[in-house]
Amino acid sequence: MIKNTANTLLLAMMLVAPLGLADAAEHGGKPAPAAKPYLYKTPKLNRAQFDVLLAKPEELLIIDVRRPDEVSKIGGFPVYLSVQAKQLDAALPFIPKERSIVTVSNHAGRAGAAGDFLADKGFKVVGAVGSQNYEEEGGKVTRIEPVQKKAK
Repeated sequence: MIKNTANTLLLAMMLVAPLGLADAAEHGGKPAPAAKPYLYKTPKLNRAQFDVLLAKPEELLIIDVRRPDEVSKIGGFPVYLSVQAKQLDAALPFIPKERSIVTVSNHAGRAGAAGDFLADKGFKVVGAVGSQNYEEEGGKVTRIEPVQKKAK
């Protein structure tokens, strides 16, 4: 019985090890970072919840707090206000207070922090969403193709 258990454990380790190595290869030889816990008051929305809000675009304002290179590389939503997280305070006068706001980042971490900040300033924040999470759940994101420079 001990021999069977040891063989089973060895077999399991052999099967799982390549998965860990493949994951480490994707992250420059280092193990993949653990997902950070979501610690914000702003609700983290899943695809179904966000799709309900997207169905009423006249009531919604999407604020994407990522860098432009992240939006072009990872993808985002077709209509949004792009304000990087560090510049959110300066953009407050330009954000309408009558709209429901959803903040966006890659996995909703920065979006949650931005949502909390905006809610503290009196804005109607209804949630935060991660564009990568949304896509992993089957949602469609928009990818922006970089403009190709024409040869002279």
